[in-house]
Amino acid sequence: MQVPRSIFREYDIRGVADRDLTDDVARAIGLGFGATLGDGPRSVLVARDCRLSGDRIFAALTDGLRASGCDVVDLGIGPTPYLYNGAYEVEASGAIMITGSHNPGNENGFKMMRGRASFYGEAIQKLRARIEADDLPMAQTRGGISSLDRKSAYVAALTRGFQFPRTNMRFVLDAGNGAGGPLALEAMRALGLNPDPLFCDMDGTFPNHHPDPTVEKNLEALVARVRETGADVGLAFDGDADRLGAVDAQGNVIWGDKLLVLFARQVLATHPGAAVLGEVKCSQTLYDDIAKHGGRPIVWKTGHSLIKAKMKEEHALLAGEMSGHLFFADRYYGYDDALYAALRLLEIIATETRTVAELLADLPHTVTTPELRVDCPDAIKFDVVREVTEHFQNAGRAVVTIDGARVAFGAPGEPCWGLVRASNTGPVLVLRFEAPTAEQCQAIREEVEAVVRHARNRLDV
Repeated sequence: MQVPRSIFREYDIRGVADRDLTDDVARAIGLGFGATLGDGPRSVLVARDCRLSGDRIFAALTDGLRASGCDVVDLGIGPTPYLYNGAYEVEASGAIMITGSHNPGNENGFKMMRGRASFYGEAIQKLRARIEADDLPMAQTRGGISSLDRKSAYVAALTRGFQFPRTNMRFVLDAGNGAGGPLALEAMRALGLNPDPLFCDMDGTFPNHHPDPTVEKNLEALVARVRETGADVGLAFDGDADRLGAVDAQGNVIWGDKLLVLFARQVLATHPGAAVLGEVKCSQTLYDDIAKHGGRPIVWKTGHSLIKAKMKEEHALLAGEMSGHLFFADRYYGYDDALYAALRLLEIIATETRTVAELLADLPHTVTTPELRVDCPDAIKFDVVREVTEHFQNAGRAVVTIDGARVAFGAPGEPCWGLVRASNTGPVLVLRFEAPTAEQCQAIREEVEAVVRHARNRLDV
């Protein structure tokens, strides 16, 4: 059958629900995924977030899974880490989360696992090819379906191992009307904490703001509530609660790499020498701080699936991304869970007499841009990055090429760099820059952007 190729991304499957994820497409994905799990008895855990298209897509997907011979275990509605937790604690052949993540409410998609491992990259493209080739064998015996509510078990896993020396921290939780609000409140209250809830009821239309905490506009209500109430910190989730955003008591955004600094210091205090992963968009001050505190810093590729695989390879205890995906293998399972990361941040605040801003005040001051997104056709975006890489290598610059081109400027080790990478999820180039001063940062940005423009114009013919 013909399926929209653009929905099969590097990390997941995602598209406009009514246009791209028709019943036929969702059913074919279920059939194809079931076939990838082999023969014999197979079971697949399935959960969904609170988007309005979730029930329809669930029905079509699970129809395909059952037609392939898989038994379906319906975990109900919840955040993505709720499904991940099920995959770690319930014996199953695979798991699928129906979610549009941080995308608008009219979009939806699938995050998939084979056993406890992420299903991504080449595996997703092979699934697409199987569907296009109509290689969708139906089993002689249709699989069954059962329901399993693991919400209490998930809350128990979230709250295990915490010992708060005090519970009177003032904090606001903005769940963006996504799937993480109710269970986060339950877990926090079970630990004796008193969250100030903001948009914590589930509503798949996301009526108050878009559920993406990496966009500052989406944090305006949280910042206002923090300042109004004098809270110590504000916490924010994306739509499926696998990404954490945060603001300090003054309402300043604490980006993912700064959160990772706080978490790395905590982990390294009890596990000296541990490996900690960041990704290519993270500040150089993060990697320097990990090394300063006795850790082994690793720069890796962007993408939650890629980072989870690298964590296992390196036996890392902690990882994180600018986007707020935060992965704890210290005292936890190693997957990205905003609910758990929020509790770890509150634990740090509870054990400290200093504010979050004061805890980060010893980091060297640098000027950084946000992630800058430049439209670039899919057909040429990787070629543009290749030409940018070659240009700066030929100019004698050191270039880290594990995921795009991270070009070093200034003296060795100085937090002075520019990044150009091709997005794995759309026709976009992602740029970011860091330098000790605003003038240096602007100069680097102008130099790199000029090279990008030249390459893009030359290739876009």
